[in-house]
Amino acid sequence: MFYAISWLVSLSLLAVWSLLCWGVHAFTVWAMSSAGALAAGAAGAASVPAILLPAWLQGWIPPELLRSLEGWITAAGPLLQAALESVPALAGAVTVLAWGIWGLGAVVLIALAVGLHVLVRLLQRHTTASALNTQAAQRDLAKG
Repeated sequence: MFYAISWLVSLSLLAVWSLLCWGVHAFTVWAMSSAGALAAGAAGAASVPAILLPAWLQGWIPPELLRSLEGWITAAGPLLQAALESVPALAGAVTVLAWGIWGLGAVVLIALAVGLHVLVRLLQRHTTASALNTQAAQRDLAKG
């Protein structure tokens, strides 16, 4: 039973890690692909809501948060555009970097899962040996 619980928790953490990496990658690719529109400054300010969030999602976000998020994205646009102009290979390296980071995290999580599996086995073996020693001691006391 403990094996199943340890592997379920480990695989759940791996799923959360995968979703987190995918989300960060999707956001980064989106930001790099729309950097030109965001860098337009005041001229592009009218297009920021359309670029920022889909219409179906804008209804779920409070207006104050949406305005502050639009201001932050508009301010970050020129910085992102300058970074892309200075290092154009950065746009293509995002996917490779995301896969590399995901792979390292997945290896660490799987190693922790295997370690937890071994720990459960050692604890079960220790508990079984302890129970056998207790039973042998009780038999010796009963005999003598």
